[in-house]
Amino acid sequence: MFVKTLISLSLSSLLLAQIVDDFKNTQMETFEAQKNQFDSYKTDLDDEFSSYQESLQKEYDEYKKELSIFWEEPIMSTKKRWVAYSEDKKTRTDVDFENETIVVETIASSEQEANEKLKKALANVITIDTKKAHERDPLEQRLTRVKKPSSFADTKIEPEPILSTVIFDKEPSKDALISYVNEKTKDKNIRSSSSKKVKGARVYTLNISMPSDAMLKRSRVYYDEVKKQSLKQNIPLPLIFAVIHSESSYNPRARSHVPAYGLMQIVPKTAGIDSYLFLYKERKLLSESYLYDSKNNITMGSAYLHILYYKYLSKINDPKSRLYCTIAAYNTGAGNVAWAFTKTNNMHKAAPIINALTPDEVYDALLRDLKYDEPREYLKKVSKRMTSYHKAYQ
Repeated sequence: MFVKTLISLSLSSLLLAQIVDDFKNTQMETFEAQKNQFDSYKTDLDDEFSSYQESLQKEYDEYKKELSIFWEEPIMSTKKRWVAYSEDKKTRTDVDFENETIVVETIASSEQEANEKLKKALANVITIDTKKAHERDPLEQRLTRVKKPSSFADTKIEPEPILSTVIFDKEPSKDALISYVNEKTKDKNIRSSSSKKVKGARVYTLNISMPSDAMLKRSRVYYDEVKKQSLKQNIPLPLIFAVIHSESSYNPRARSHVPAYGLMQIVPKTAGIDSYLFLYKERKLLSESYLYDSKNNITMGSAYLHILYYKYLSKINDPKSRLYCTIAAYNTGAGNVAWAFTKTNNMHKAAPIINALTPDEVYDALLRDLKYDEPREYLKKVSKRMTSYHKAYQ
């Protein structure tokens, strides 16, 4: 009887083991299938986005080539500069948000023609909102005609002030606008030089400095949305402001070669996908117009800070140490943060090393051992600016 029972138990154990093995194998097969499906989807997404970017770059290069007919240096928008040209390409405005200057230039055959064009361009650039700036930009008009990938999340840009709240303390009246423009376009403020591209014409240039509190005034435009996302994502308000300041200097038209777009410089293929998936449970590529909208951009950037702090870097125990690593990771990625401590991209290996250090030691290690100079400077800038925004909005 004992032998029969033992055999029965052994068979049951073997049967149970087989069932467990079958279950594990099924799980592994399901996991592999899901992983392969995701990898295939990601590859298709990358291919689709790369093709789209090539089309955009082609239009961008063609437009720049057309500008070179008139301009010796056809400057374009960057992370911290918003450059816009007139339809005829002979007048341009260059707003440098980092250095807080506005440069208006026009190619004209007489002083009178130049003065009229400079006045018109200056009045436009200091009053135009984000929606009209996007719609009226000749380059953007061309880029919007490029067919977008089916996986794109797109939207219309909401109107928000760009420079009017910086230049004026309140909504300017027509008389106030005319007075400002006439004062700034006096002959003594305009310099000219011979055009090297257009025969018989000169390039007339007007340089204007923004008010000394321009950066703080620009931040106030976005205060409500920053506060909302700070509470929603449980991320310090000064951190979001400091990231915006460091990424774009509050240039809502910010664009880099990466490419990254908008106030918090969201890269569609990385932070864009991660943040949209985290918030809306869908994998989507984010279009330029989606990211040029400030609410969308701040929403995505704040969500990405949340992902970094509460997911990718969650094994770091000390909140201040994790904050320093989050700042660096926003610029260079969590893998490169791990590399500073382990010379590998594995955060699981880096976390125990980080946890054995004080926050000050973590900060010093990042400044010393991060792979590249840019994230080191970025960490210093954002950390310092957090203190300033804490004082401004405490």
